[in-house]
Amino acid sequence: MVAIEKKLGYKFQNPALLKQALTHSSYAYEHLEDRVQDNEILEFLGDSVVGLVLADFLRQAYPELGEGQLSKLKAALVSTSSLSILSRKLGLDRAVLLGRGEEKSGGRKKKSILAGTFEAVMGAIYLDSDFETSRRVLQALVKKHFKKLPRDNFQINNFKSALQEYFGQHKLPGPFYRTVTESGPAHDRVFTVEVLSGDKVLARASGPSKKSAEQKAAQKALKKMLKGSFKVFSEEAFILNPEAVVEGLPTVPKKSKGKVDSQP
Repeated sequence: MVAIEKKLGYKFQNPALLKQALTHSSYAYEHLEDRVQDNEILEFLGDSVVGLVLADFLRQAYPELGEGQLSKLKAALVSTSSLSILSRKLGLDRAVLLGRGEEKSGGRKKKSILAGTFEAVMGAIYLDSDFETSRRVLQALVKKHFKKLPRDNFQINNFKSALQEYFGQHKLPGPFYRTVTESGPAHDRVFTVEVLSGDKVLARASGPSKKSAEQKAAQKALKKMLKGSFKVFSEEAFILNPEAVVEGLPTVPKKSKGKVDSQP
C-alpha cells in the first residue's frame, strides 16, 4: 500500500479506507466471517468525484471548447478503458483483493474491475481528506499519464462515432462490424472483427472484447482514410485537425451478405 500511496502522491490518514477500496466484492463474499467490507460504496462515490473533478478541470483548461467537444473529451477520460489505464499505472491490478473464482477467471486484467477499483480509491481519498485534495491528486494523475492536447484548432471523437460521421458526410451507408473469429479460454477471449462498407472490408482488428476490437478496427480504417493530424488520445478516442483530408472512401458500396454484429 505504501507504493500505491507514493504513486498517488497522497498518504492516507485512515489506511483502512485504502484497504477497503482495494477489496473486490468477490473477495468480501468469501470472507463473510471476517466482516470484510467491499469497495462498491467507495466506487459509487468515486464515480461522482472523478466525473466532477474532470469536468471542472476540462472546463478550466479548455475554455475555448464548446459543450459538445468538452463532453467528448470528458467521456474519453472517464471511460472504462482510460480509468483502467490509470489503475494499472498505480499498480492497482496487482494490489486488488479478488475472490478465488475471479482470480482464476482473469479478474486482474478486466478493465471493469480495474476502473471500478480506481474510482473506489478516489472515493476513499475524498472520505479521508476533502474535495480539493481529491481534485489535486486526480488532476496530477491525468496530467502525468495522458497525452497533452493542442491548445486550439482540434476535434476529439471516438473511433466508431467518427467513422460513422464521415460516412454520413459523404452520403454513404454507415459502416458495420462483423466478428470473424473468437478464440481463447473464457477468461481470456480474443475477438477478431472486421469493419465493412457494403462488401468492402475497411479494416480488421483483434481485442479482448467485441467492443474493443470494433474500436480498433474503426481506428485502423480512419488511419487509412485520414491525411493530416491524427493523434491517439486514449484507447477509444483521438484528436484530429479539423482540416484533415479524408481519403479512400468506397464510392459504390454493395449490399453485404455477411452477418452484422453491431452498428456504431
